[in-house]
Amino acid sequence: MYSKILVPLAMDEAHDPSIAIGIATRLAATGAEIVLCHVVEHMPAYAVNYIEPDAVAALRDGLTAELDKLAAEVPGGRGLLVEGHGGRTLVNVASSMNADLVVIHSHRPVMSDYILGSTAAHVVRHCPSAVHVIR
Repeated sequence: MYSKILVPLAMDEAHDPSIAIGIATRLAATGAEIVLCHVVEHMPAYAVNYIEPDAVAALRDGLTAELDKLAAEVPGGRGLLVEGHGGRTLVNVASSMNADLVVIHSHRPVMSDYILGSTAAHVVRHCPSAVHVIR
C-alpha cells in the first residue's frame, strides 16, 4: 500500500478521471494522501497577446474548482493545479511531494510518441517512484 499518491489528470471530456482515482484509492494505505494534479502547459508567447488575462484566470479558477470537487470525494484527496511541461512538471511534483506512486493514463502510442515521447512515457522513464500506467 502507498502513502503518497500522485494522480495526473487530463481535464477534458475525452478522459474519465474515475478510473485513475479508483485505482489510486484501492492502492492507498489508511491515511494516505492522494493528490489529483493537472498541468497547464505554458502558453506560447505569440498567443498571449490574443487572449484576455481574465479568460486565463477564469480557466485556472475553473480547473482548480473541478480538481477540488473531485478531490473532496477522495479520502485524503487534494487538488493541485500547476503550470509547465507535462512530463517534466509531473516528475518534479512527484519528487517534491515524495510520492511513492504515480497513477497515470496513457493513450495508445502513435509513431510520434516513439520519436518525441508522450507524457506518460516521460514520467515512466524519469520518475523516482513507482508508476502505474493505465491503458
